[in-house]
Amino acid sequence: MNTRQTIRITLACVLVACAQAAAAGKTPAPLARSRQLILVTTRGWDDVPGVLRRFERKGTGGAWAQVGRDVPVAVGRNGLGWGAGLVETGAEAGPQKKEGDGKAPAGLFALGPAFGFAPREEAAWLRVPYTPLTPAVECVDDTASRSYNRIVLRDAAGGADWNSSERMRSVEGYRWGLVVRHNAAPTVVGRGSCIFLHVWAGPGHGTAGCTAMGEENLTELLRWLDPKKSPLLVQLTEAEYARLRAAWRLPALASEK
Repeated sequence: MNTRQTIRITLACVLVACAQAAAAGKTPAPLARSRQLILVTTRGWDDVPGVLRRFERKGTGGAWAQVGRDVPVAVGRNGLGWGAGLVETGAEAGPQKKEGDGKAPAGLFALGPAFGFAPREEAAWLRVPYTPLTPAVECVDDTASRSYNRIVLRDAAGGADWNSSERMRSVEGYRWGLVVRHNAAPTVVGRGSCIFLHVWAGPGHGTAGCTAMGEENLTELLRWLDPKKSPLLVQLTEAEYARLRAAWRLPALASEK
């Protein structure tokens, strides 16, 4: 066996070992460091209704404790699909999130700034960064644009090269919202764009791919978020939550205790 063959075999073994470790599941590093967790679960991949729960812990090695009550939410009109977040989910069984599929992303996600219709001074109660929406604020969902999956100011975009975008100030459900960092690092064309937590149109009304809830519940969540506690979003079906809970050291739900 020559040196090149040995290197190939060694590399193959490393890749297999990495795949086996990923399949076995380990607590993702960002989740291990987090002290605030937003958990959304649905019954199955195609279900629109879901439940949002908030959890907090005193230290990164501590036990999660639920904060507040269970909150009803609505996810994508076609349910959930594995998204592009902080954990690679491309090889997981189940649907994969794509642009325009009407699915909210499943997985583990960092959170971006809050946004809304209120001027900045009226959102001073927020601890997370806040973007006041104006008619110039757009989220680009055109896969041919260099600004795909970005929130931009049309006037400052250096020449708008998109034919499709969300003019966020005109969407009533965006009177309060929070950016979910899906497909953000890196952005892969076609994996989905413009994913938020926002105000719903009512129970059972699925979204284009976001997760929505009542305005009072959303503002309570926004008031609770503390960037110093590295808040994250976990969004899964009940079956996937049960499969990953121990490996990711996620909290047990009331029905499991």
